[in-house]
This record gives sequence, C-alpha cells and structure tokens, in this order.
Amino acid sequence: MINIQVSYSRVSCYKQCQKQYQYRYIDKLKTFPSDDADNALIIGNTLHLALETNLDHAKKHYFSQYPVISDKHINEFMKLEILVPKVKYMLRGVNIYAQEFRISNSEFVGIVDLITMNADGSVDIFDFKYSNNVDRYMESAQLHIYKYYLENMGFRVNKMGFIFIPKWQGRQKKTETLFQYRQRLLEEVNKLKIQIVEVHYDYEKVKTFFDDIKTLTETTLFKKNVTPLCGWCDYKKLCIEGDDSVLLPENKRRNIELVSKKSLWIYGSPFSGKTTFANAFPNPIMLNTDGNIKFVDAPYIAIKDVVEVEGRLTKRTFAWEVFKDVISELEKKQNDFDTIIVDLLEDTYEYCRLYMYDKLGITHESDDSFRAWDKVRTEFLSTIKRLMNLDYENIILISHEDATKDITKKTGDKISTIKPNLSDKVANKVAGMVDIVARVVADEKERSLSFKSNEVVFGGGRLKVEENEIPLSYEELLRVYNDFSCKKEEELTTKKVRRKKED
Repeated sequence: MINIQVSYSRVSCYKQCQKQYQYRYIDKLKTFPSDDADNALIIGNTLHLALETNLDHAKKHYFSQYPVISDKHINEFMKLEILVPKVKYMLRGVNIYAQEFRISNSEFVGIVDLITMNADGSVDIFDFKYSNNVDRYMESAQLHIYKYYLENMGFRVNKMGFIFIPKWQGRQKKTETLFQYRQRLLEEVNKLKIQIVEVHYDYEKVKTFFDDIKTLTETTLFKKNVTPLCGWCDYKKLCIEGDDSVLLPENKRRNIELVSKKSLWIYGSPFSGKTTFANAFPNPIMLNTDGNIKFVDAPYIAIKDVVEVEGRLTKRTFAWEVFKDVISELEKKQNDFDTIIVDLLEDTYEYCRLYMYDKLGITHESDDSFRAWDKVRTEFLSTIKRLMNLDYENIILISHEDATKDITKKTGDKISTIKPNLSDKVANKVAGMVDIVARVVADEKERSLSFKSNEVVFGGGRLKVEENEIPLSYEELLRVYNDFSCKKEEELTTKKVRRKKED
C-alpha cells in the first residue's frame, strides 16, 4: 500500500543504501554542495536547460551556481557547447510533444525528458543521460515505470529509449599549456557520437518497483551499506566518520516576514569602509584579528595568540583556541549583543591552520597530504558553521578582496577574478552559509555595496537581490531585506489563495 509520493530516484536511493535514504528523505538533512566544475547535478541541470532552451540561457545558469569561476568551469562548458548542438541536430525534424514532462499523482512523481509524437497518435519517450555507462542504464527500470504511468494517464507509448551524450574526461597534461589542452579538448569532444538506444518494455521491472516501494514503506530501521561508493556519498562524514558536517532544518514552515536574522559576507579592498559599515549595525561586538579598530566604537575581542609566563613556564594559547572559546561564550547568550562581526575571516583560517599544524605535528599540509588539507578545512568550516548558527540578529563576516588570480576564457583572453582572500574550496563553502555575499566598492568619496556576480566577480547568495548596487549603509541593506521579505510574503499569500481555490 503506497502512502507516500515516491520517485524513481527515491526508490533507487533506498536500494543503494537505506541509511543514505534515511538521511536524505526521512531526516531531510542538507549537506554543503560540491563546488567541483563537473558536479553531476549542476552539469545535468545545465544540459537539460540547454536542450530545452538554448546555450546562452544554460551558460548563465551554470556560472550562477558557483561563487568562484576557474578555468575548469570554462572547460566544462566548452564541452556542452559542442555536445548540445549535436543532440539538437539529431532531433531535427522530430515532432516534439513535450520536454521535461511532469508525471505527478498521489503515489508517484517523475520527469520525462522528451516525448515525441508519432503520426498514429502514439508517443515515444526518451531520457537524456550524460554518461559513458550505457550498460548500467540499460538495466534501469526508469523508462519502464514512466511508460506505465503515462499509459495510466491515457498516452499510448510506442517506443522508449535513452539518448546517451558521451563524456570526455581528459585532464590537462603537465607538458600542455592551457591553450594546447583546450585544442585537444575541442578535437576529442568533436569526435564523440550521440547514441539513441532503444529499450524494450518489461513489466516485471514495474512489479519489482512496486515491491521495492512496499519494502521501503514498511522499513523502520535503516541499515548502512558500506561499499566503495561511500566515498562519493554526501553523508559519508556523518555516517562513517561521525563528523558534524550536516545541517538539520527545523521541521516546520517559517513565516518569512518574521525572520529577522541576517547573515552576510562582505569583502573589499583595504580602507574601503567595510569595518565602518559593520559598526553601524545594532549592538555589535567585533572579533578582530588585524587591530583595525581605531575608528569604530564597537566593543571588541582581539583574536590573537595569548602568551602567559608563569615562573619559568611559558603557556601559549593559539588564536584559533581564543576564537573557539569566544564562540562557546556567545552560544550561552548571556549578553545583550545583537550583531557578531568577524574581521577578518581569512585571518581566522590562517589561525586554524597553525593550530592544526601543532595538533598534527606538521609544518605544512603537504607533510601529510592525504589527511591534513581535509582536516584543516573540516576544523575551520565546522567552527564557522557553529558561528553562523548562533542565535543573534546579525552575523557579519569581513574579508579583504583578492584580484591576483586570472582565468583564461576560451577565446584565450585572460581576465582577473575579484573574490575574497580565501581559497576557492573554502570560499564556496562559506558562501553557502550566508544570505548574501557582497563586495564593498570605494569610488573616490562614494562607497557602495555591490551584489553583482558573474564569472569574474565572486558573489551571490540565497537572498535574491534585484538591485546590482546600493549605497553602503545599514539602512539601505535593511531596505533590501525588507523588500525581499515583502515579496516572499506576497508569494506565500498567492499560493495559499490558489490552494483554497483548488480545494
């Protein structure tokens, strides 16, 4: 008896690992998304968008998913610029009935990538796969299930098949320049051929799918399935290593208009007004790393090494330990501060590195390259997550900007990126913890807060801002938050009215 709405991917997740299913669908745990240029979910969504619309639209979507763009991102999209036209050329003259067709009822939800109409009124259904693993997908029950539900909706399905779009995963050789590698990329990807492989309907796979659903709904104890695939699981640290790397959302809908907490990460050149701007927030306390507190009146705590001499003994407390102790004290909420400011964030990362060097007995991450890089990042990010989870009205992270890194466009032009002074991997994770990442721009006497984000400028966030730039003031930023809340409230009201009409 089906009592939940399932999808093919949901059941597949259960069959692969019950514990992963529990984390994703029962506990609804969220993880930090991968920032890899070839992130399968981002690439897949981009490919589908390009096939449904056009490459320009898909390009904007792809680059908007990453706060930091590198040469690797340019390389990945170059592949799609060759492969997508190949697919569209293959489908020329085909009578397309629908793309991204949604099947949804009380028991099942799924998306059919492509439905084509035949002269006799029957349809053919296809699913796009950006993969070289043809054999694995040929065993899949996905299309068989789609056919079953489509025919229940009144369609007459004639043929079904997968459209395989092959991947090229060649890496740049040490002997190659970027230009030479991209020339090889263009040559190799142009050689690739799109395949349409027909699948013959097997009702036994549909029956097995329903049996799996029955087993799924009756399961109360979800067991972990430890395999080599665990290395690619989003929940590896929680499930196997026991690391606190997953965010658990509260299981109730929030009233957007009542949310007052603001979290933002601002960066800019020295003396651009970042600290002064943060100082204008109500009841602030600054966790200061660089001593830049002469022109602000907020109370502050100096985040630095503390050395105490007791007789002949010298006791040293690392700056990172001081930082963590401050967070622990702030967690108690035995104070009347409303705003927590970290100035500068990149300094705390360096303090974390030095602390971990001492703890691991190394002088650099490369001394233990299999573990140290990951341990430093995990220590830093888990602590910053503790900070961002603090129950205060405003949490502000401040960084200097770095414009020293270049990326090479496919045309060969080099352009300088503008981003916070943190490594790309760490910056992408931190960006996922805040509402907005914005750049402070100082132009002579005028200072502004820029929300512009593209392949050159780091920025973005979950709070969608319609304006590219506002004056650098607390009041203007507050207006942006209020405008967003009002818009969300209107959307929720519209949805409630629509549901009442449907009921």
